[in-house]
Amino acid sequence: MTGAAEVYDCAAALAEFDASRATVRDLVESGLASVPPLFIAPSSTAKHPPTDITVPTVDLSLPLSALVPLVGAAARTCGFFHVTNHGIDAGAAVSAVRAFHELPAAVRSAFYSIAAVEGMSYSTVPYMDRDSLDGPGPILPWRVSLRVLLQAADLGRLPAACGDALVEYLRCIEELGKKMTRLLSEELGVGAERLETATHVEGWLMACNYYPPCPEPARVEGAVEHTDPSLFTILAQDEIGGLQVRVNGGDNDGQWVDVPLVPGTLLVNVGDVLKLVSNNEYHSVGHRVMVRSSQDARASLAVFFNPAMRGDSGLLGPLPELITPEKPAMYRNFTMTEFMDSRRKFGNGKFSTDHFRVAVDQ
Repeated sequence: MTGAAEVYDCAAALAEFDASRATVRDLVESGLASVPPLFIAPSSTAKHPPTDITVPTVDLSLPLSALVPLVGAAARTCGFFHVTNHGIDAGAAVSAVRAFHELPAAVRSAFYSIAAVEGMSYSTVPYMDRDSLDGPGPILPWRVSLRVLLQAADLGRLPAACGDALVEYLRCIEELGKKMTRLLSEELGVGAERLETATHVEGWLMACNYYPPCPEPARVEGAVEHTDPSLFTILAQDEIGGLQVRVNGGDNDGQWVDVPLVPGTLLVNVGDVLKLVSNNEYHSVGHRVMVRSSQDARASLAVFFNPAMRGDSGLLGPLPELITPEKPAMYRNFTMTEFMDSRRKFGNGKFSTDHFRVAVDQ
């Protein structure tokens, strides 16, 4: 790197961005014509994946005897699957997310915060801690997020134009989360209630994400590669697209491929905590979001289901029933505090989960 790039001070630029209380949406509204350096992704990032991936679709109206093996097969291989016949108006919830992010700036700015205030934060969230800005870019995603800690926030604070629909969505999605927990547990062969009793699953975080149009979409990412810090995540999204996963195995091993949009479905994906608790029976896979358009914004709504066991109390680890002489425990026990500390230290995904390994891959 030469010229101005050599003297670009990421920390100072981020501090200035924070002090302005701006989000990437505010930058777009200001009429910028090029992407600021804080948002520029490495030039090596593949922008055009070779092919679509076949993401399984699971019909929740099927009898349990057919449903359980379908969910298990998806969780053991792809790590992602669409669900149909879920009975939830996901479109109304995504429209509510869009409505919030497209409120007048003066209304949105009242919610601005980098850290959670009364269980909510609204900002463009950096990929890394503000004290650790020496890694490769981008520092900031081309995304603004309303993040809601579900056990701490009062959604009544939100404008009625979006808050009412999100409250109803969460009521329904909590029920779907309970159903997914039972199905995933049953397929592991440990009984339908075992995951619940071992982890006390609850909706932990709701991320209402908005990816504004970008004047140079090929130079940014809406989300860099990551795996989710959850047992599982349920995603609702609009028709714009941009979600990609990294393929493991087959002709496209290591390649990024688009996750096809299937109208009317919700997307479920396995998180790192479930990978560890299932003793690697279920797989969390790397995924990211590309920005597709200089004209259209993308909206999505992710609800992360996590153990209710917070802090330093309550150990998690591979379920004892899944440990055999043929497949010993692949991970040690851990607390959620340790798990989240590992994410902050080692980054998202493989390196953070490897911190807990006690056995080699089989």
